[in-house]
Amino acid sequence: MQAVLELSRTQFVSSYGIASYYAVIGDNDRALDWLEKAYSERDGTLVWLKVHPRLDGLREEPGFRDLLARLQLDS
Repeated sequence: MQAVLELSRTQFVSSYGIASYYAVIGDNDRALDWLEKAYSERDGTLVWLKVHPRLDGLREEPGFRDLLARLQLDS
């Protein structure tokens, strides 16, 4: 993962993709930080936020629910 983070400093790496990696390994805080970054970048991949199985471990997190609401995906 460190190599991907280094690469992201010089070229585009999807913040959503990095977030999903952290979600899979159970690092919810970092996953949510990267999802916030994806949100600020207006990452189109966020349309999958509500249904992407890699993010299942985040569903009960208040920050995740807040992000769903901001994207109007909470209904």
